[in-house]
Amino acid sequence: MDPLTERDIRTSFVNCSKGDAKRLPVPRDLDDRPWDELDFLGWTDPSFPGRGYIVVPRDGELVGVAMRFEQQGSGKTQMCTICLTTHTRGGIALMTANKVGDAGRAGNAVGTYMCIDLQCSLYARGKKKPALGSRYREDLEPEEKAERVRENLGAFVDRLYA
Repeated sequence: MDPLTERDIRTSFVNCSKGDAKRLPVPRDLDDRPWDELDFLGWTDPSFPGRGYIVVPRDGELVGVAMRFEQQGSGKTQMCTICLTTHTRGGIALMTANKVGDAGRAGNAVGTYMCIDLQCSLYARGKKKPALGSRYREDLEPEEKAERVRENLGAFVDRLYA
């Protein structure tokens, strides 16, 4: 993924108002992110627990998505549907996002189970390990796992427009 600026991030959001996109907190460590190892930028809002954001490169454009989730997640071991990493004790949550356009303004949303820290790219590449969970042993190369992250995330983003 190419490095992003605050302006890139704020103008990418598709499921919230321009005012909301202007007010949301952007990560302060953009210069320190491992951009070569990221398939998307993901972060949570430290001032508003239960809010998360992703910015995904999609068909030559950036798509920003504002999401909500239960802070504690489940106490059970669960698997992220994006990177297939398992976490215990609340490391996975159902991330819900309003749909784009009139459907979203009417309250329609879609959801998927994701790593609460939104670091799926690093888990898939083996650069980050879950605290008490695991990754299933697979005969895939890290780039094949990263491609699966992009495909799974793309399917989630597609549902925002459906």
